[in-house]
Amino acid sequence: MAPPKPGIIPLRPLQFGEILDGAFQTIRRNAAAMVGSALIFQAVSQVLLGFVSVAMLQTAESLDSVQSRAELNVIMGPLLGLMAGTLGIAVLTGFLGSVLQGVLVVPVSRSVLNRRTGFKQMWKLAAGRMWRLLGAASLLTFGGLLAIGAVVGIAVVLLMSMGPIAFAIVAPLWLGALAAYLWIALKLMFAPAAIVVERLGIYDGLLRSWQLTKNSWWRIFGITLVVNLMVGIIANVVQIPVSLAAGGIGSFVSPHADLASNSSALLLTTVISTVVGVLVGSVTFSFQTSVSALIYMDLRMRRDGLDVELMRLMETGGDADGVPGAPSGTAGVGPWPLHGPPWPSDGGQQPGPQQRGPWPQA
Repeated sequence: MAPPKPGIIPLRPLQFGEILDGAFQTIRRNAAAMVGSALIFQAVSQVLLGFVSVAMLQTAESLDSVQSRAELNVIMGPLLGLMAGTLGIAVLTGFLGSVLQGVLVVPVSRSVLNRRTGFKQMWKLAAGRMWRLLGAASLLTFGGLLAIGAVVGIAVVLLMSMGPIAFAIVAPLWLGALAAYLWIALKLMFAPAAIVVERLGIYDGLLRSWQLTKNSWWRIFGITLVVNLMVGIIANVVQIPVSLAAGGIGSFVSPHADLASNSSALLLTTVISTVVGVLVGSVTFSFQTSVSALIYMDLRMRRDGLDVELMRLMETGGDADGVPGAPSGTAGVGPWPLHGPPWPSDGGQQPGPQQRGPWPQA
């Protein structure tokens, strides 16, 4: 008998095509909650980035009129400040994206049992985990910045002390650092989902993600890589005609190449590109987050027997207003109750395949 499929996916370990199909269905069924939230997030980040980009281009154009070292120093200060602002916006975007990833797992989890989730309901269900989500996002963001800063610092010291020959060391260093960053990032990718669904703390959520990805890293990497390539190609296909159209409109609005006309054309094209970027980014971000959440559900079905628990919820209709997948009787105390793991630790046997405990082995 085929496993039941009450919602977007069958209640069994998933295949790649089922993950993609489930992500599309989740967005279609919960468009207001998922695309609406992602639209707000993308609008804030794109508007901030657009303002900084326009100001940076206008400041850079003023370099043509520089005639002395003093004027150059006056212009370079704001230009460096705008460049730092761009970096800050990128960091803020990554931080907020990590938080929103944990929030959007709510409608994905509920859609598994064919439960629709509204915008207000989604944020209400995630509100109790918000401080832990913010803490985990801060820790992940700070750790990434610290790692990047350490690698850049080591590379600068080597180049300054050894000269051009240091490139023979810096290039492998950068490749090794990139590989380590990808490995750790994928190992911790499901921490926001675990914090929200399983009601874990910050440390337990990170540990839980690390355990779930054990022996599954390459599969997760392959799915994530293919999805990111798909999203990137679609976004570029949409942006190319928009950029050409925006350039044509800019040429029509400012046919004369004076500074005021160029500024007006630049502002117009930036607004058009920003609006389209926000719309495309909100859909692609929702899709990527849905895929990530479904991978998390798949890992739990493979390791925890979550499919059995979901079948039980489907039959009984229990916790109709909650988030499916939350452990019963463990309100955020960690990946197992405080008295220890759910199997005996004094020489007893751990659960075998016929005794599917609610948590994987450490």
